[in-house]
Parts: sequence; structure tokens; C-alpha cells
Amino acid sequence: MAEAGAAGAGERGLYSPSPGAGPGRAAPRRLLTGALSAGAAVALVERGAGRGADPGELVALAQQVQKADEFIRANACNRLTVIAEQIRCLQEQARKVLDEANRDADLHHVACNIVKKPGNIYYLYRRESGQRYFSILSPKEWGTDCPHEFLGAYKLQHDMSWTSSENTEKRDAEISILDKLLSQQAVLPQCTEPNFQGLSK
Repeated sequence: MAEAGAAGAGERGLYSPSPGAGPGRAAPRRLLTGALSAGAAVALVERGAGRGADPGELVALAQQVQKADEFIRANACNRLTVIAEQIRCLQEQARKVLDEANRDADLHHVACNIVKKPGNIYYLYRRESGQRYFSILSPKEWGTDCPHEFLGAYKLQHDMSWTSSENTEKRDAEISILDKLLSQQAVLPQCTEPNFQGLSK
């Protein structure tokens, strides 16, 4: 009983009525800071929580954000540069394809008295009238009796395209590599990785 009374007295001692309290109304109670012993003190607020952020940390955060923006911009520029270069290459290839298509169509309309067969080389001449024609005789075979101006030699490919004499060996080598590649990869392996077998051999 004595301990309970002491505890109650201690609790009552924590609070005191407000100076404006009077009879007939409830008096608000104030916390008496002096009533708590040193061992009973409780930290209600985390130490340092009310402090502002370190200025150095704010500067570091701002620099990090700026650096990230710079890296993202540089990465995007690099990727766009690669795409732009690919576009230029594709445009150049498209122009080359169109030029070759126009040339092939023009050569197929050149006068020729024989049936043209893929794999053969035909020699292009021009008469004094300006008419062009194909012949199976080369200037060497004509000798000094070549009657008309020689314009060039062309090989008819199996896809009905024409290859000029100066590019015949290169074109034949490319076709040989492609034929070898197709023959080695007639049956594609069951894998998701690219298969370049045969390109380096």
C-alpha cells in the first residue's frame, strides 16, 4: 500500500495544474520536467533528425544527377551516330542497286542476234549510227578487222544481271563463297545463336 501510494504520488508529482485553473473546471496539466529522475529520461525524438542535410551531400547528389544526364545523353548520341551511319550505308547500297538495275535493263534492250545464255560473256559494240549490239566475238578475235567501236564486255549471270569484265573475277569469287555457305548450312541447327560456320574457312 505504501508503494502504491508512493507511485501514485510520483505520478501526480509529474503534473501540476495550470496557473489559470480554478474551481469548477478541469485544469490542464503540465509536464514537470524536474519531476523525472535522470535514469527515467526517455529520448522521444531521434538525435539529429531535426538537422538539415549536409550541404556537401546536396552538392554530391546534384553532381551525380548531372553526371547521369550527361552519360545518358552521350549514350543516346553514340547510338544515333551508329544509326545515322547505317542509314548512309543503306542509302548508298540502295543507290547502287538502282544504278545496277537501270544498267542491266538497258543492256537487255541492246540488239543481239543470238539467244543470250547465263554464264557466257558478251561483247558490246557501237556502230557509226550509234546503235549498240552484243557479239560473242571479242576485239582480240576481230583483230585489226574490228568494224565498230568496242564499249565493253559483260557476263550474264544466272539471275539475269550483268557483270562487267573488270568485276567478273570478284563476282565469281563472291558467288562461290555464297554457294559454299549455302551447301554447308542446308539444314540450320536448332539453336538461337547466329551460325557463321564456313565464313572463315
